Amino acid sequence: MKNVILVTGASAGMGKDFAQELLKDGNIVYGAARRLDKMEDIKSLGVKVLEMDVTNEQSMVNGINLIIKAEGRIDILINNAGFGSYGAIEDVPITDARYQLEVNVFGAARLIQLVLPHMRKHSYGKIINITSIGGKIALPLGGWYHASKFALEALSDTLRNEVKPFSIDVVVIEPGGVKSEWISIAMNTMIKSSSKGAYAVMANKVASAMDTTEKQNAEPAVITKLVREAIYAKNPKTRYSGGYMAATVLFLRKILSDKLFDKVLMSRVR
Repeated sequence: MKNVILVTGASAGMGKDFAQELLKDGNIVYGAARRLDKMEDIKSLGVKVLEMDVTNEQSMVNGINLIIKAEGRIDILINNAGFGSYGAIEDVPITDARYQLEVNVFGAARLIQLVLPHMRKHSYGKIINITSIGGKIALPLGGWYHASKFALEALSDTLRNEVKPFSIDVVVIEPGGVKSEWISIAMNTMIKSSSKGAYAVMANKVASAMDTTEKQNAEPAVITKLVREAIYAKNPKTRYSGGYMAATVLFLRKILSDKLFDKVLMSRVR
Protein backbone atom coordinates (compact mmCIF):
# COMPACT_ATOMS: atom_id res chain seq x y z
CA MET A 1 0.00 0.00 0.00
CA LYS A 2 1.27 3.44 -0.87
CA ASN A 3 2.18 5.69 2.05
CA VAL A 4 0.50 9.08 2.26
CA ILE A 5 3.36 11.40 3.17
CA LEU A 6 3.41 15.06 4.15
CA VAL A 7 6.75 16.86 3.82
CA THR A 8 6.97 20.40 5.17
CA GLY A 9 9.60 22.84 3.96
CA ALA A 10 9.40 21.25 0.50
CA SER A 11 10.29 24.38 -1.46
CA ALA A 12 14.07 23.94 -1.25
CA GLY A 13 17.01 21.85 -0.08
CA MET A 14 16.36 18.66 1.83
CA GLY A 15 12.58 18.98 1.84
CA LYS A 16 12.39 19.21 -1.93
CA ASP A 17 14.70 16.22 -2.28
CA PHE A 18 12.63 14.20 0.21
CA ALA A 19 9.44 14.91 -1.73
CA GLN A 20 10.70 13.99 -5.18
CA GLU A 21 12.57 10.86 -4.09
CA LEU A 22 9.71 9.51 -1.97
CA LEU A 23 7.39 10.11 -4.92
CA LYS A 24 9.68 7.96 -7.09
CA ASP A 25 9.18 5.14 -4.58
CA GLY A 26 5.49 5.13 -5.45
CA ASN A 27 4.16 7.03 -2.44
CA ILE A 28 1.47 9.71 -2.43
CA VAL A 29 3.48 12.78 -1.46
CA TYR A 30 2.24 16.18 -0.35
CA GLY A 31 4.84 18.95 -0.29
CA ALA A 32 4.04 21.97 1.87
CA ALA A 33 5.69 25.38 2.04
CA ARG A 34 4.87 29.07 2.02
CA ARG A 35 6.29 29.53 -1.48
CA LEU A 36 4.15 27.68 -4.00
CA ASP A 37 6.16 29.08 -6.90
CA LYS A 38 9.27 27.34 -5.57
CA MET A 39 7.53 23.96 -5.83
CA GLU A 40 6.47 24.09 -9.48
CA ASP A 41 9.23 21.66 -10.42
CA ILE A 42 8.17 18.94 -7.99
CA LYS A 43 4.51 19.61 -8.77
CA SER A 44 5.23 18.79 -12.41
CA LEU A 45 6.63 15.43 -11.25
CA GLY A 46 3.44 14.54 -9.39
CA VAL A 47 3.98 15.88 -5.88
CA LYS A 48 0.77 17.41 -4.55
CA VAL A 49 1.77 20.88 -3.33
CA LEU A 50 0.17 22.82 -0.50
CA GLU A 51 0.63 26.41 0.56
CA MET A 52 1.29 26.14 4.29
CA ASP A 53 2.72 28.53 6.87
CA VAL A 54 3.71 26.64 10.02
CA THR A 55 3.25 29.80 12.07
CA ASN A 56 -0.39 30.09 11.00
CA GLU A 57 -2.95 27.87 12.74
CA GLN A 58 -5.61 27.98 10.03
CA SER A 59 -3.06 27.29 7.32
CA MET A 60 -1.97 24.08 9.07
CA VAL A 61 -5.52 22.97 9.86
CA ASN A 62 -6.60 23.54 6.26
CA GLY A 63 -3.65 21.57 4.92
CA ILE A 64 -4.26 18.54 7.11
CA ASN A 65 -8.00 18.61 6.43
CA LEU A 66 -7.36 18.73 2.69
CA ILE A 67 -5.13 15.64 2.83
CA ILE A 68 -7.58 13.68 5.00
CA LYS A 69 -10.48 14.57 2.72
CA ALA A 70 -8.54 13.45 -0.36
CA GLU A 71 -6.73 10.38 1.00
CA GLY A 72 -8.53 9.36 4.20
CA ARG A 73 -5.28 9.17 6.17
CA ILE A 74 -1.78 10.50 6.73
CA ASP A 75 0.82 7.80 7.25
CA ILE A 76 4.04 9.78 7.45
CA LEU A 77 4.68 13.33 8.68
CA ILE A 78 8.13 14.72 7.93
CA ASN A 79 8.61 17.89 9.96
CA ASN A 80 11.31 19.55 7.89
CA ALA A 81 10.20 23.20 7.82
CA GLY A 82 12.67 25.35 9.69
CA PHE A 83 15.47 27.86 9.43
CA GLY A 84 18.54 29.04 11.30
CA SER A 85 18.78 32.55 12.72
CA TYR A 86 22.13 33.51 14.20
CA GLY A 87 23.28 36.35 16.41
CA ALA A 88 24.43 36.81 19.99
CA ILE A 89 21.75 36.04 22.56
CA GLU A 90 22.19 39.56 23.92
CA ASP A 91 21.72 41.15 20.49
CA VAL A 92 18.83 39.20 18.95
CA PRO A 93 15.45 40.86 19.58
CA ILE A 94 13.14 38.63 21.58
CA THR A 95 10.52 38.96 18.84
CA ASP A 96 13.00 37.34 16.42
CA ALA A 97 13.85 34.66 18.98
CA ARG A 98 10.16 33.86 19.42
CA TYR A 99 9.72 33.54 15.66
CA GLN A 100 12.65 31.12 15.48
CA LEU A 101 10.97 28.85 18.02
CA GLU A 102 7.55 29.39 16.45
CA VAL A 103 8.75 27.94 13.15
CA ASN A 104 11.18 25.27 14.35
CA VAL A 105 9.31 24.01 17.43
CA PHE A 106 5.69 25.08 17.72
CA GLY A 107 4.89 24.64 14.03
CA ALA A 108 6.21 21.08 14.12
CA ALA A 109 4.42 20.39 17.40
CA ARG A 110 1.08 21.68 16.12
CA LEU A 111 1.26 19.53 13.00
CA ILE A 112 2.00 16.53 15.21
CA GLN A 113 -1.13 17.32 17.24
CA LEU A 114 -3.18 17.56 14.05
CA VAL A 115 -2.01 14.28 12.48
CA LEU A 116 -1.97 12.06 15.58
CA PRO A 117 -5.75 11.45 15.81
CA HIS A 118 -5.70 10.14 12.23
CA MET A 119 -2.65 7.95 12.84
CA ARG A 120 -4.18 6.53 16.02
CA LYS A 121 -7.38 5.75 14.13
CA HIS A 122 -5.42 3.52 11.74
CA SER A 123 -2.99 2.21 14.39
CA TYR A 124 -0.10 3.21 12.16
CA GLY A 125 2.09 6.21 11.53
CA LYS A 126 5.58 7.61 11.52
CA ILE A 127 6.57 11.09 12.62
CA ILE A 128 10.01 12.09 11.39
CA ASN A 129 11.41 15.25 12.94
CA ILE A 130 14.36 16.85 11.18
CA THR A 131 16.50 18.34 13.92
CA SER A 132 20.26 18.80 13.50
CA ILE A 133 23.56 17.95 15.13
CA GLY A 134 22.83 21.47 16.38
CA GLY A 135 20.25 19.79 18.63
CA LYS A 136 23.12 18.14 20.48
CA ILE A 137 25.77 20.88 20.39
CA ALA A 138 25.50 24.66 20.54
CA LEU A 139 27.77 26.96 18.55
CA PRO A 140 28.52 30.53 19.68
CA LEU A 141 26.07 33.07 18.22
CA GLY A 142 23.54 30.34 17.42
CA GLY A 143 21.78 30.20 20.77
CA TRP A 144 18.18 30.65 19.65
CA TYR A 145 18.54 28.25 16.73
CA HIS A 146 20.12 25.61 18.95
CA ALA A 147 17.47 26.17 21.62
CA SER A 148 14.83 25.31 19.01
CA LYS A 149 16.60 22.12 17.92
CA PHE A 150 17.32 20.97 21.48
CA ALA A 151 13.62 21.48 22.19
CA LEU A 152 12.52 19.43 19.18
CA GLU A 153 14.85 16.62 20.26
CA ALA A 154 13.26 16.60 23.73
CA LEU A 155 9.72 16.70 22.36
CA SER A 156 10.57 13.77 20.11
CA ASP A 157 11.87 11.70 23.02
CA THR A 158 8.74 12.35 25.05
CA LEU A 159 6.41 11.76 22.12
CA ARG A 160 8.10 8.48 21.15
CA ASN A 161 7.00 6.82 24.38
CA GLU A 162 3.58 8.47 24.46
CA VAL A 163 2.52 7.15 21.04
CA LYS A 164 4.27 3.77 21.06
CA PRO A 165 1.11 1.98 22.33
CA PHE A 166 -0.67 3.16 19.17
CA SER A 167 1.94 1.62 16.80
CA ILE A 168 3.26 5.04 15.86
CA ASP A 169 7.01 5.57 15.50
CA VAL A 170 8.85 8.81 16.20
CA VAL A 171 12.21 9.25 14.53
CA VAL A 172 14.77 12.04 14.74
CA ILE A 173 17.05 12.82 11.80
CA GLU A 174 20.14 14.84 12.76
CA PRO A 175 21.84 16.36 9.69
CA GLY A 176 25.34 17.76 9.86
CA GLY A 177 26.46 20.09 7.11
CA VAL A 178 24.15 19.86 4.08
CA LYS A 179 24.00 22.11 1.01
CA SER A 180 21.00 24.41 1.41
CA GLU A 181 19.92 28.00 2.01
CA TRP A 182 20.59 27.51 5.72
CA ILE A 183 24.07 29.07 5.97
CA SER A 184 23.22 32.18 3.95
CA ILE A 185 20.11 32.85 6.05
CA ALA A 186 21.93 32.24 9.33
CA MET A 187 24.85 34.44 8.35
CA ASN A 188 22.60 37.25 7.11
CA THR A 189 20.73 37.36 10.41
CA MET A 190 24.02 37.23 12.34
CA ILE A 191 25.45 40.16 10.39
CA LYS A 192 22.24 42.09 11.00
CA SER A 193 22.31 41.42 14.74
CA SER A 194 25.95 41.17 15.78
CA SER A 195 28.35 42.46 13.10
CA LYS A 196 28.88 45.60 15.18
CA GLY A 197 29.34 46.05 18.90
CA ALA A 198 30.65 43.68 21.54
CA TYR A 199 30.36 40.48 19.47
CA ALA A 200 31.65 41.80 16.13
CA VAL A 201 35.02 40.03 16.26
CA MET A 202 33.41 36.70 17.11
CA ALA A 203 30.76 37.18 14.43
CA ASN A 204 33.44 37.67 11.76
CA LYS A 205 35.25 34.52 12.89
CA VAL A 206 32.06 32.46 12.89
CA ALA A 207 31.18 33.75 9.42
CA SER A 208 34.63 32.77 8.15
CA ALA A 209 34.35 29.29 9.66
CA MET A 210 30.89 28.81 8.15
CA ASP A 211 32.15 29.91 4.74
CA THR A 212 34.89 27.27 4.89
CA THR A 213 32.43 24.61 6.03
CA GLU A 214 29.90 25.37 3.30
CA LYS A 215 32.26 24.18 0.59
CA GLN A 216 32.41 20.72 2.21
CA ASN A 217 28.74 20.22 2.98
CA ALA A 218 26.99 17.07 1.76
CA GLU A 219 24.28 16.85 -0.87
CA PRO A 220 20.67 16.58 0.41
CA ALA A 221 20.55 13.03 -0.98
CA VAL A 222 22.65 11.90 2.00
CA ILE A 223 19.81 12.83 4.36
CA THR A 224 17.11 11.59 2.00
CA LYS A 225 18.69 8.15 2.25
CA LEU A 226 18.28 8.26 6.04
CA VAL A 227 14.65 9.36 5.74
CA ARG A 228 13.95 6.46 3.40
CA GLU A 229 15.58 4.04 5.84
CA ALA A 230 13.39 5.34 8.66
CA ILE A 231 10.21 5.09 6.61
CA TYR A 232 10.74 1.60 5.23
CA ALA A 233 12.25 -0.01 8.34
CA LYS A 234 9.79 -2.18 10.25
CA ASN A 235 11.49 -1.16 13.48
CA PRO A 236 13.30 2.13 12.78
CA LYS A 237 16.05 3.55 14.92
CA THR A 238 15.14 6.43 17.21
CA ARG A 239 17.86 8.59 15.61
CA TYR A 240 19.76 8.78 12.34
CA SER A 241 22.56 11.21 11.55
CA GLY A 242 24.55 12.11 8.44
CA GLY A 243 26.14 14.93 6.50
CA TYR A 244 29.40 16.79 6.90
CA MET A 245 31.04 16.34 10.34
CA ALA A 246 27.94 14.73 11.86
CA ALA A 247 29.61 11.52 13.07
CA THR A 248 32.72 13.32 14.35
CA VAL A 249 30.85 16.05 16.21
CA LEU A 250 28.36 13.69 17.85
CA PHE A 251 31.18 11.35 18.93
CA LEU A 252 33.20 14.18 20.47
CA ARG A 253 30.13 15.54 22.26
CA LYS A 254 29.57 12.09 23.74
CA ILE A 255 33.09 11.50 25.06
CA LEU A 256 34.34 14.98 26.01
CA SER A 257 33.53 17.04 29.09
CA ASP A 258 31.68 20.31 28.57
CA LYS A 259 34.79 22.43 29.07
CA LEU A 260 36.97 20.33 26.82
CA PHE A 261 34.31 20.32 24.14
CA ASP A 262 34.10 24.12 24.44
CA LYS A 263 37.84 24.34 23.75
CA VAL A 264 37.52 22.17 20.66
CA LEU A 265 34.52 24.18 19.46
CA MET A 266 36.11 27.57 19.98
CA SER A 267 39.30 26.48 18.22
CA ARG A 268 37.20 26.41 15.04
CA VAL A 269 36.40 30.12 15.24
CA ARG A 270 39.81 31.56 16.12
